[in-house]
Formats: sequence, structure tokens, C-alpha cells
Amino acid sequence: MIIRLVKILIIFSVFSGSVVGLKAQDISIELGPDRIALNQVFTITVKVEGETLKSYDKFPDINGLVKRGTSSSSSTNIFNGQVTRSQSITQSYVPEREGTINIPAFSINVNGKVVSSAGKTVEVGPAKQQNQNRRYDPFGSDPFEDFFGRRDEPEEFVDLKEDAFFALTTDKEEIYVGEGVNTTLAFYVSNENRAPLQFHDLTNQLTKILKEVRPNNVWEENFNIENIAGEPVNLGGKRYTVYKIYQATFFPLGEEDIKFPTVGLEMIKYQVAKSRSFFGQNRKESFKKFYSKPKTVKVNPLPDHPLKDQVSVGDYKLSEDINSTELNTGESFQYEFDVRGTGNISGIAEPQLKDKKELEIYSPNISENITRSGVSVRGSKAFRYYMIPKEPGEYDLSDYFQFIFFNTRTEKYDTLKPNYQIKITGESMANVNIEQASSDGLFYDRIDEMSNKLQSHQATEIWKWVFNIFLIVAFSVSLFILLKKS
Repeated sequence: MIIRLVKILIIFSVFSGSVVGLKAQDISIELGPDRIALNQVFTITVKVEGETLKSYDKFPDINGLVKRGTSSSSSTNIFNGQVTRSQSITQSYVPEREGTINIPAFSINVNGKVVSSAGKTVEVGPAKQQNQNRRYDPFGSDPFEDFFGRRDEPEEFVDLKEDAFFALTTDKEEIYVGEGVNTTLAFYVSNENRAPLQFHDLTNQLTKILKEVRPNNVWEENFNIENIAGEPVNLGGKRYTVYKIYQATFFPLGEEDIKFPTVGLEMIKYQVAKSRSFFGQNRKESFKKFYSKPKTVKVNPLPDHPLKDQVSVGDYKLSEDINSTELNTGESFQYEFDVRGTGNISGIAEPQLKDKKELEIYSPNISENITRSGVSVRGSKAFRYYMIPKEPGEYDLSDYFQFIFFNTRTEKYDTLKPNYQIKITGESMANVNIEQASSDGLFYDRIDEMSNKLQSHQATEIWKWVFNIFLIVAFSVSLFILLKKS
């Protein structure tokens, strides 16, 4: 009974794993039949389930097959209250000859994911005879020719006007030196657009675009967009889908204005067939370049301040921690000065320290955490200090640490100071330092025992050379005698 139960559990787990595996495969490639006639089409279909088909690469070129347009479809199913959606795009191919056609393995990038197919072999046989029982149309139109496409007439294509644009936008028109401006490059497509558009060669295009767009003398925090996904937006009461291709926050290091030039993004734009057919080519590939408008962000100098060229810029608060507030002289403790908020986290400078003999403060260990989300760069930079008190008493750490910065929210200079106080008991360590200094004096006490006569280093070097030559000659003579005897 137990063995039988175990077998049932194993079978159930394998079946469950298979089901989960099938659900995880939300993007797939389906190939057409193994055998087709010379006058039939072969298809490659990309199917997406559970998500929207946002982008895909070009279908492969196959020797012996000629591309003849694409078609798309979508479906929605509701079962037990759960909604599942699927979309597909199908590329049709027409064989050029009879015989065996090899479709090699290939990959297509769909929605930012690489999907592969192992390929296959297709046998192309003789053309099949078409149905000759066609109805006569007194007006000269043939419904079968309209459906399959007239092969004796060139197809006409219409260039539809696109309702889309390419733009560079910023979240601010004016900033201070050191303040961040979030910049986005995106392609906008209206919900009313009827012209088929598609990204192409985006990696190489973006590399060239960024060489022109990235300003000089700034610190860049790149949002590293990996997958281009459409997001709905409303612009002036009109609905668009925006596709962000690049986003970064720039922090100017000087007072020079940030100038963004005009840049262009080339898109695939399809011309649509005037008379759609099943076997014919329904759209024709062409290219169109969309250009952004130039933009300038004004950079203002910081208000006058003795440290205006040294302070950090942002909207920051202090978070602090200490492992002990009551200890004896000579006992070490740790204190953490953590600056948190919005701004150039990497550019946050160390707090200013006031050098006093009561506390011995060592250089801090530094760690930072940066989060890029929305249109802001947030995070924290922690300074962990190791300290040893030298004198008994009560001390306010605000007398030793302070962080001066320009607050972009209030547009004023601000200072962060610790709130901790420490109580030190025990004896002063000043006497310990004196005893250490006196022990070092023993070295100087032996000076009187040393000779104060100058010695010639040159004579010493000469005798070293003479001794070395003597050793070499003695070794050579001994070796010569031994070899002669043997």
C-alpha cells in the first residue's frame, strides 16, 4: 500500500512539473508542415501567451523560400473566471522550386527574450491543381483571385500617415549646480495610429545616439533600461503608448548649461497593400527616421557660501547609530553617520570633523546604496567611524561631526549634526602618552656613548671590493686544480 502511494505521488509530481513547464513557456515558435506543394505556403509563427506582443526581430531568410508578407491574430479565453490572452504573428514563405529545403536552427528576440527553434527539413512537391469550378462574375471580379491574390498584376501599397514621434524630455527646465535632472529618450505612438511601425537595430542606433546626447562635465546615473515595454500616457487629452529606450539622471559639475542636440531614431515603417490577399504580400518594409527637438536645461550657480564649491547638493536627512554611549577611557566604540535622501549619492562628501584631543577618531569605512526609480535617484551613504576616548567627561558628538549641504527642496544651505552624547569615565590617558614618549628617550640617551668622529664610507667600499675579488680568484683556482686532477 505504501509503495503504491509513493508511486502515485511520483506520477503526480511529474505531471505537475510538466504542467508548470508548459505554463512557463509563454513565448513559442511554431513551424509549418513537413510537406507542401509548390503552390502552397510555408509559415513560421511566433506565439505569445499571457502577455502582449510588444516587439520582435525579423523572421529568418531561408534559401529556397521567399517571404510573402505577415499576418497577426489574437484571442482571449475566459475559463472559471480566469482570463488568458494570446497573440501571434505569422510570416508566410513561398517555395521557389521543388525538392528538399533545409530550415536551419534560428532565434528570434521577442519582447526582449530570445526564443529558439531547432529548424527542420521541408519537402516541396509538385503544384496542386486549383479548383476550376469558378463562378463567372459579370463585373469582371474573381473572388478566388481576390482571396489568393492576383499573381499577374503588381501589388499596390499605400503609405499610411503615422501618428507617432520621438522625443527627449526632462523633468526640470532649470537646476542648480550639482542638482539632478532626469532625462528620457522615448518613442511615442498614438492609440489612433494606423501605420505599422517596428524598432530595428536599436542597440547600434542607441550607441550612436548617446554619443551625441550625453553632455560633458556631468555625473551620470543610468537607469539601464533592458526591456522596452510600452506604457500608456495621456498627452494633452490624447492617449499614447510610450516606449522608453534610454533614461538617466545628470548632475552638472559646473555652471555650464546642459544642451541636448537633435537626434534621430530610424524605425521600420510598413506600407500596407491596397488590396489585401491571403497568399500575397500584405505589407512592404520601408524605413523612416524620427527626430527629437533640441533642448537646453539652465544651470544656476549655488548661492554664496564659504564652502559652496565643496558641499553636496540634494535633499538629505541623517540616520545615525552607535554601539555604546557609556564607556571608559581607552575603550573603543563605533559610530555610524548615515546620509539618506535624493541626490547624487556617489558624490556625497565625508562629514567635516573637528580635531580634538579628547577623542581619537580614525578614518571611516564607507558604504553606499543607490536606487534609481521613477525620475529620481535615491539612496544612502554611510560613514562608520572607529573612535577611542582619551579623557573622562561628557561629550556631544555634534561638536565633532557636521555635514553641510545645499538643500534643493528649500533652496538653502543646511547642516546635519549628530544627536548622540557619550559619557566617559576612568583616568586620563595623557600620562600614558607621556610615559610612551619617555620610553622612546632611551634611544636618545645612548647617543653620548657613540663616537662623534666622521668615518669614510669610501674606504669601506674599497675594502669590500678587494675582498670579493679575492674570493672569486680563490674559487677559480680551486676549480681549475680539481678539473686538472680528474
